[in-house]
Amino acid sequence: MANILKRFGDIMSANINALLDRAEDPEKMIDEYLRDIESDLGKVKAETAAVMAAETKAKRELDECAQDIAKMQRYAEKALMAGNEDDARQFLEKKAQLVKQQESLQQAYDAAAANAAKMREMHDKLAKDLENLQAKRDAIKAKVAVAKTQEKMNKMSSSIAGAGEAMAAFDRMEAKADRMLDEANAMAELDKKEDTIEDLARKYDQDDSSAVDDELAALKAKMGL
Repeated sequence: MANILKRFGDIMSANINALLDRAEDPEKMIDEYLRDIESDLGKVKAETAAVMAAETKAKRELDECAQDIAKMQRYAEKALMAGNEDDARQFLEKKAQLVKQQESLQQAYDAAAANAAKMREMHDKLAKDLENLQAKRDAIKAKVAVAKTQEKMNKMSSSIAGAGEAMAAFDRMEAKADRMLDEANAMAELDKKEDTIEDLARKYDQDDSSAVDDELAALKAKMGL
């Protein structure tokens, strides 16, 4: 019983906070504590029931003794009324023995009743403490669930941030590719314009040479050469 009470004392004191701080899984740890407490409470309940049974037995024996005392008193009175003084004396002697026995039984009952009251008080307190711990467990589980959800959200946010950085890098690469394409197209356009001018110049060069030849031929024909 002392070990059970000490366990409850440790759990209900601030010591449990330090234990939970060191626990890797507070939810699992508090479940283990509650299982231990429920087992201990079962033992306390059984002990309380035994003490209460002892109180009931002591009360029954005390009541039976009081009934026997009253019975001896009635028999003594009947014996006197019947003129049997000796019989009355024996009944009164038995009554005297029962009265002494009643004193012992009263003391035993008083002790049993006191023990039963203490055990009931202890049991009720432990049951209330267990109820409080169960409520605390629910609160801890709720906080752990929120923490796990927040952790998942943080990881998702990190992944999204990483994806954003990757998209930004692809955008920079695309811009660079566009710039390279624009530069290549501009160079091609410049090269095309230079070729056209050269071709055009050669065309006119060819046209001038042909005109000279035609004029030379006409001059020869005029001169009869």
